[in-house]
Order: sequence, then C-alpha cells, then structure tokens
Amino acid sequence: MLPTIVLDFDGTIALGAGPLEAFARAVAISADDPTFADRAMSDLAAFERGDTDARDGYDVISTLATGQGVTADALEAAYQSSRALLGSEHAAIAPPAGLADFLTRVHPRVRLVLATNAPGAGIRPVLDGWGITPLFDDLHFTVGKPSGLIPIIQAAIAEGPVLSVGDIFEFDLAPAAAQGAATALVGATAERSPAAVTMRGRTIADLYGDIEAWAATAASSTPRSTTLTERHDPNA
Repeated sequence: MLPTIVLDFDGTIALGAGPLEAFARAVAISADDPTFADRAMSDLAAFERGDTDARDGYDVISTLATGQGVTADALEAAYQSSRALLGSEHAAIAPPAGLADFLTRVHPRVRLVLATNAPGAGIRPVLDGWGITPLFDDLHFTVGKPSGLIPIIQAAIAEGPVLSVGDIFEFDLAPAAAQGAATALVGATAERSPAAVTMRGRTIADLYGDIEAWAATAASSTPRSTTLTERHDPNA
C-alpha cells in the first residue's frame, strides 16, 4: 500500500496563459466580437492581481462571454477548439520549474495520479513531451469535478493517505478534504483564499519541500503490503 498524490493539470502542473488566450480568441470568433479577446485578457490580469473574484481564468472568460450573450454550447465549442491547440505556439504552456525532477524524487514513495476536467487528447502529448507520463500511475481526464473527483479520492484513500493538489479549492480540494485527504492550494487564489487547506503556494514548485515531507511521513505511517510468503514467515 502507498500514499497517493492527486494532481490537477491546468494551473497546477501546467502553467501559462496560452490556453486561456486561445480560449478567448475562440470565443471572440464565436461572438463575432474582435474586441473580446483583449477585454478577456484584461479581466484575467485583474483576477491574477486579486482585484476580482473567480474560480480560475476559464471562469473569468466564461463569465464575460455569458454576460454578452454567448451561449453555453458556443462556449463549449470554443473551449474544445482551444484545447486542440494545447502545447502549440498558439496555446503555449510550461511545467513549473523542476517538475520532472520533483515527480521522480517523490514517485518511489507515493502513487501519482492526474485528475483533470480537461480532455485527454491535448494533454497526453504534452506529458509525453515533458517526459513525465511514465511517472503517473493513473491518468483521469474529463473527470467532472467536483463530484467526479470523489470516487478517485475514495479509491486512493482505501490504499493509504492522500494529498490532493490543485488551483481551484471548490473543484480540486473541497471534495478531497471531505473524504479526509490532505490538500494543497496553488495558483492565483492561494494567497488570498480563506479556505482551510494543508498547504498553499503560488505554484507547486513553492511546495516541493512540503509535499516531499508529507510523502515521507505518509509513507512511514502506511503499512507495507506483504506477500503471501511474508505473511507466513515469522522472520519477514
């Protein structure tokens, strides 16, 4: 049995405004409004500064679009078209500094699980390009957080302690905390959110040491699975 770290993707292990810019451009085309993208990025900058409240950047853009009559179907189509560009020059992203080394260090002590609401088509090539796909024990896409995260957390908790890491408390952390998991909040709201979390930082890179300490403690407190021979060997 091993502890588990559940990681979100956008805003957690994938940083950069590229996907949001691509989404805003796609919405602008759908709305036939050439000024939309610039206004959306201005609102996004205000959110990053802490001047406005929103769940994340996608919420910022969607709220602006809905306010000027863009339908839910049009928003979904714009989102899907923007995700097809993920990782390209039109929707550039980058991992937090030292991510691959961090995951390599922590993986022997824990199971690593990716759980994201985003579709997998654009994410898998990115993980491959960053050389971290083999470090994940499970990949979950289009999860349907917050409720869709619950069975993933429950299955992990059955095996040992769990730490859930993400940038949206309501989606990534609240369902995990309700099941008894530890939580780490990262991203634009980490410093100002009043939510009770186990740890917080502007990016996950700020928490590498804390997460490794959590993993070491969790691994030492988790009974090691034994083989049938070991269970019958008094010297095992």
